[in-house]
Amino acid sequence: MYLLGYDSGTSSIKATLLDAQTGAVAATATSPETEMEVTAGRAGWAEQPPELWWEHLIKATGQIRAQSGVDLRDVRAIGIAYQMHGLVLIDKDQQVLRPAILWCDNRAVPIGERAAAELGSETCLQTLLNLPGNFTFTRLAWVKQNEPEIYRRAAKVLLPGDYLALLLTGRAVTTASGISEWIGWDFPRGRPAQLLLDYFDVSPELIPPLVETFAVQGELSKEAAGLLGCKPGTPVTYRAGDQPNNALSLNVLEPGEIAATAGTSGVIYGIADTIQYDPASRVNTFLHVNHTTQTPRYGTLMCVNGTGRLNSWLKHNIVPAGQDYPQMNQLAAQVPIGAEGLVILPYGNSSERTLGNRDLGASIHHLQLNIHQKEHLLRAAQEGIVFGLNYGLQIMRDMQIEVNTVRAGDANMFLSPLFGQAFAAVTGARVELYNTDGAQGAARGAGLGAGVYAKPAEAFVGLATTRVIEPQGDLAESYRQAYARWEDVLRRELAGGA
Repeated sequence: MYLLGYDSGTSSIKATLLDAQTGAVAATATSPETEMEVTAGRAGWAEQPPELWWEHLIKATGQIRAQSGVDLRDVRAIGIAYQMHGLVLIDKDQQVLRPAILWCDNRAVPIGERAAAELGSETCLQTLLNLPGNFTFTRLAWVKQNEPEIYRRAAKVLLPGDYLALLLTGRAVTTASGISEWIGWDFPRGRPAQLLLDYFDVSPELIPPLVETFAVQGELSKEAAGLLGCKPGTPVTYRAGDQPNNALSLNVLEPGEIAATAGTSGVIYGIADTIQYDPASRVNTFLHVNHTTQTPRYGTLMCVNGTGRLNSWLKHNIVPAGQDYPQMNQLAAQVPIGAEGLVILPYGNSSERTLGNRDLGASIHHLQLNIHQKEHLLRAAQEGIVFGLNYGLQIMRDMQIEVNTVRAGDANMFLSPLFGQAFAAVTGARVELYNTDGAQGAARGAGLGAGVYAKPAEAFVGLATTRVIEPQGDLAESYRQAYARWEDVLRRELAGGA
């Protein structure tokens, strides 16, 4: 018996076929081999055609069939993880009306700021646990204001995972956790937020019907089954945004547990059973995947947009052609902690929530032409990312979220020994790395939703720790000094360079 999980990201679609009994990966595939293009009609915009995700989901599934030799008609259930906060609009015939507006698009920042001012910050925080900010609901408001003809034709608003589930099943539905990603959930009342529906004059008919996160959300259509090689009627039984799903993949479900990821963006995500929010909405609280009225679970998320994106930029623009990420990591490790005074702010991939939705851009400071070389840039970039994560983590600590142990997949930036060591030293947290990723998490979630696993503990068969990184006390002082220099540069930039 097999479970099929998809992780639809900004750069690619990953598919994993999981043996439900052993938790072993039967096959995994990623499409495309190079990153999917993100288009920007203007500075600060980020869009993708949703049809591109479907194209590569089909291709990744074909690779799974070829690799595994498994008859995918034996797949018991399908799960979906997806890039959060995106906006997909479909018409009454379920056709896409415009390219998706992605999570890293900042065009709606002024709309969110105006809504918070006019509705009142305290009202927004008490109702939404967040300010409206730069999320799905305000992106919808942008379309309503700037593309009224498209808005008039819209029948439903979907998140990226909702769109893929629509093409798999023919059903346009979403989850309560998904609506909380819109910053569209009324937490005290447990329903979509009438506060914002009224303020933006949005019809509740645009919100898809709600389904449970772990449940039969639809069944594979004959057409989709033919494209994937699966059996018609195979249930789709799980969907979640990439960060809540990353937490699930790491068995981070209970209060006090912390998950992290360091891919295109870097995220720290902590679980609580009581309502908490940051008064400045620099970190954001959502319904976690296992939230229920009886056992509430909230996920608080802090994000640095420019994490792996900064490392990728350096690879393609600074290091010699042909050098890969492991070689970059080796070069960076040749430089002492603090990169001999060189400081990099790791922003430049849209507005940053931890900076109050400001877009500072990435920047290099204290460059000494007679000292610093590309190795220094590589080290300062990795340290800058860690420092940016720690800056946001401090906000979470101020909310009384304890961070002692952090779980992460043994992937992306955590593959760099320097990055992992710096993260543990700067945050003071024990880092546990696991043999998992978002597509595996989606497969395990599908097993829970289909009843293959009777309880969450059963779903994590095969999940194993690959490495543990302990904070090294002898490095702490050097990193403390480096972080202090970095934070001083950040504060000067936030103050306008004063």
